[in-house]
Amino acid sequence: MAADKVVYLDNNATTMVAPEVYEAMAPYFTELYGNPSSMHSFGGQVGVAVDRARQQIGALLGCEAAELVFTSCGTESDSTAILSALKANPDKRHVITTRVEHPAVKNLCENLGVMTGTKYRVTMLKVSEDGMVDFDEYVKALTEDTAIVSIMWANNETGVLFPVPEMAKAAKERNILFHTDAVQAVGKIPINLQELDIDYLSMSGHKLHAPKGVGVLYVKRGTAYAPFMTGGHQEHGRRAGTENVASIIGLGKACELAAAKMEEENTRVKALRDKLENGLLTTIPRSILNGNKEHRLPNTTNISFEYVEGEAILLHMNRYNICASSGSACTSGSLEPSHVLRAMGVPFTAAHGSIRFSLSVYNTEEEIDFVLEKMPAIIGQLREMSPFWPGE
Repeated sequence: MAADKVVYLDNNATTMVAPEVYEAMAPYFTELYGNPSSMHSFGGQVGVAVDRARQQIGALLGCEAAELVFTSCGTESDSTAILSALKANPDKRHVITTRVEHPAVKNLCENLGVMTGTKYRVTMLKVSEDGMVDFDEYVKALTEDTAIVSIMWANNETGVLFPVPEMAKAAKERNILFHTDAVQAVGKIPINLQELDIDYLSMSGHKLHAPKGVGVLYVKRGTAYAPFMTGGHQEHGRRAGTENVASIIGLGKACELAAAKMEEENTRVKALRDKLENGLLTTIPRSILNGNKEHRLPNTTNISFEYVEGEAILLHMNRYNICASSGSACTSGSLEPSHVLRAMGVPFTAAHGSIRFSLSVYNTEEEIDFVLEKMPAIIGQLREMSPFWPGE
């Protein structure tokens, strides 16, 4: 492998824009630059292209194109869904989510009182040691006062899949609105919203080889909705602001590609993930898999290497141009373990040394072999420097 080649295993953070996506976008920067809301045909043809992208996305999600609202990102989609539900249910004061949500949902729920001026009771469901939610506990948490449930479909750190279809059905039976942050799930697992009781679903373009800065909110036909951004008439009055046309076109193409490559994602990519995971767990002592081994995304593995710091591991990996993510974040000079791993009860000696590897269809077996060649020595060197390493 070339010494300067980047081995990119951080696809849950962001993905490369697919060449086909870039090619589809290019004309809308220089040639087809009209405003899709314009009355003239030069702008009108752009509006037609935006509608075609909406149909491509709807085909991947199994929903009507008219049920999709373009946003700037997954975070905006999450906020729009949750705040819409609360406005639609002004007499209800209860929200259900989990302790392992992405900050886009977790922080919003923790700050609902500040954002809305109304006091809410928020239930954050616990997870087991393997990152799973107790379905019975979830059902018991549903009450007549519950305005909305917001539960991620796939965890961004561990890849663990929650039983979203069953949870949505339980909420529907009690006339409670259900939202899922599906940012990590879309394009990796089959989704057919026409067959599900999900009211709102969030997705983001840059997680499936479309550009950054574009997202989608699915709103089931007939579901209560209040615009998060008001102003112009764009998106049929559901989201003001001139459309990010080129990125929307790119997202449509990316969804088309994702549908075509879904089988590869769940076979070849999964096999590469398993080879990487098994190789690391076998060759590196005191390494631990974080998250349920069966119910998870096909591209994600999260492994803790005891008695070493995640950021130190990443710095050493960077010397070989290997890209991944740590489950720790440096805040104000103190290293705090991931809130996801804390919620799972991962031991302190392991939580700090967690690394998330997330693959894509662009990864190769040669790259995985290269990582397996370098990682044992990296961990070994760091442990030799650690005052806490007790030895093998």
